[in-house]
Amino acid sequence: MELQRRQDQSLSQRKGQKRKLDEEQHHEDRQILPAPPTADERAALLSDVAEQVSILESTFTWNEADRSAAKRATHALADLAKNEDVVNVIVEGGAIPALVKHLQAPPLSDLVQHPLPFEHEVEKGSAFALGLLAVKPEHQQLIVDSSALTHLVDLLKRHRNGLTSRAINSLIRRAADAITNLAHENSNIKTRVRMEGGIPPLAHLLDFADAKVQRAAAGALRTLAFKNDENKNQIVECNALPTLILMLRSEDAAVHYEAVGVIGNLVHSSPNIKKEVLLAGALQPVIGLLSSCCSESQREAALLLGQFAATDSDCKVHIVQRGAVRPLIEMLQSPDVQLREMSAFALGRLAQDPHNQAGIAHNGGLVPLLKLLDSKNGSLQHNAAFALYGLADNEDNVSDFIRVGGVQRLQDGEFIVQATKDCVAKTLKRLEEKIHGRVLNHLLYLMRASEKGCQRQVALALAHLCSSDDQRIIFIDHYGLELLIGLLGSSSSKQQLDGAVALSKLANKALTLSPVDAAPPSPTPQVYLGEQYVNNATLSDVTFLVEGKRFYAHRICLLASSDAFRAMFDGGYTEKEARDIEIPNIRWEVFELMMRFVYCGSVDVTLDIALDLLRAANQYLLEGLKRLCEYTIAQDISPENVSSMYELSEAFNAISLRHACILFILEQFDKLSSRPGHSLLIQRIIPEIRNYFVKALTKANSHDNQL
Repeated sequence: MELQRRQDQSLSQRKGQKRKLDEEQHHEDRQILPAPPTADERAALLSDVAEQVSILESTFTWNEADRSAAKRATHALADLAKNEDVVNVIVEGGAIPALVKHLQAPPLSDLVQHPLPFEHEVEKGSAFALGLLAVKPEHQQLIVDSSALTHLVDLLKRHRNGLTSRAINSLIRRAADAITNLAHENSNIKTRVRMEGGIPPLAHLLDFADAKVQRAAAGALRTLAFKNDENKNQIVECNALPTLILMLRSEDAAVHYEAVGVIGNLVHSSPNIKKEVLLAGALQPVIGLLSSCCSESQREAALLLGQFAATDSDCKVHIVQRGAVRPLIEMLQSPDVQLREMSAFALGRLAQDPHNQAGIAHNGGLVPLLKLLDSKNGSLQHNAAFALYGLADNEDNVSDFIRVGGVQRLQDGEFIVQATKDCVAKTLKRLEEKIHGRVLNHLLYLMRASEKGCQRQVALALAHLCSSDDQRIIFIDHYGLELLIGLLGSSSSKQQLDGAVALSKLANKALTLSPVDAAPPSPTPQVYLGEQYVNNATLSDVTFLVEGKRFYAHRICLLASSDAFRAMFDGGYTEKEARDIEIPNIRWEVFELMMRFVYCGSVDVTLDIALDLLRAANQYLLEGLKRLCEYTIAQDISPENVSSMYELSEAFNAISLRHACILFILEQFDKLSSRPGHSLLIQRIIPEIRNYFVKALTKANSHDNQL
């Protein structure tokens, strides 16, 4: 992220440089072409460029008329170069060699008049025009190969004869700006600038009295230092750091913006320089820039503090002790996206220290960081998530995290990149690991004594994060279950969904320890006659008539299977002595399968027969078969039939099916909420939801847990 940020900054810096060159040019009354030239316009442009080039080639003298003509020609080419769409035409017309030639003064002779006409003006115009041409990367090397760098570096030294003037200052500034544009994202040219001796005069110019020259020199050093270790080292060796740090305190926003940018590029991926910068006293003025009126300086200062914070733990603490946290938190709420991104980045680095974690949360950093998770900017979202991951490491923050709804935000967020999703998952895991001991005690206190909204937030979070061993204490003994069930009756659809999701999570955790009616239990231990006696006349002492067909059975097997058969054969029913017993309301296939269960203890129940078999099992009190039927029917629950399935479970007292319906409704709550009758169904089943969870949580935590 940091590298990408530096690249983005470098790009905006380059565009900003071109804007600066445009704004400071005094001849702004010429028309700038709004679009690429047509063929006729291109031909006219080439003719115009050729004319200006011809003037430059024929006026390299100190003659006043020649100097005036050369000045006008450089300004004309510069005005044309403001439109990037015609820059290629200017270069094609041969402007570069002519402009480079005029970066130096013509040779002096005894005939030259004094004062020198337009002294420094033509060189300034040439440097300005070349700087605009260098905005296109494909022209940078062409300009350098024309020996421009040697002359530009010489122009940086024009003031060394002891004379300064507005013209000299402007010339030096144009030369520094041209070097900035030439070296932009071009590692070879950055190195060439150093080899040509350009860094020492630029470092020297940081002390220049003219603020615009300081800015231009710093801007060039900023570009030269980016991703070039040799240049970084030479800038430091030229003793630029003390002046750059002084510039951080400048009242001129443009000065401290450039200075903090240079320092940022110097320390990037350079641990040794980072230490030197800190030893030179940069920390406090950088922190001071967090309160600057210049958002660009604030952004760069936040990025730099994030880099400082990676140095060592002591540095993290010092940054906080010196007052960085509050302005960084304020920046999280800025309308400037990049400012929010960099402040989140800095806080993320600071949040890797335990003491800072508590301090950031105490100063109000949690809520704005959580809000940034809603951003559509991937880098901003990730920086906020990383900072929250750090804050979650301190158990003093866990209650605050939960109290302000942090767990729900982490769970509900739509995260753009996988790295952010992974970071959020780790944060939730980190919070989960801390839900015990004094943290859990504090949360239980909040759930008992705080206002209703906070109580609900705690109950929701604990449903997702608590240990299975603590569920009974939280949700039964401390009435957390009632808070969650209360959400199902809320007028807010969001609260209803949150409650359903939490209850679903709670059920899943409870079931991992002790399944409650989730699947049929093992048959009651008993002796079965076996498959070979199913509908076998051998030793049969009772016959059932089903759909006109005889089914041979054995009383001893039936007596052992259910209370219904025991009542039939031992009670006062007519079937007691009857040899043939008619079964009027059950199909043969259903009866045969029911009897197979009686003789074998298990059968394969398919969906097409499960409902009729359930009805028969319920009639003859065959609980094991009934559960098998419920389990099969439950596999067919859908949003379209869940309501009728629940009614079916009530009609046959099918507890397992009823619980399956409850779990389905909770799991699919969002999809079901738009269906007709959903609200009435929820209100209807709330008592059964309560009974289910009381049973599940009590059974799952049957041992007596105490905090």
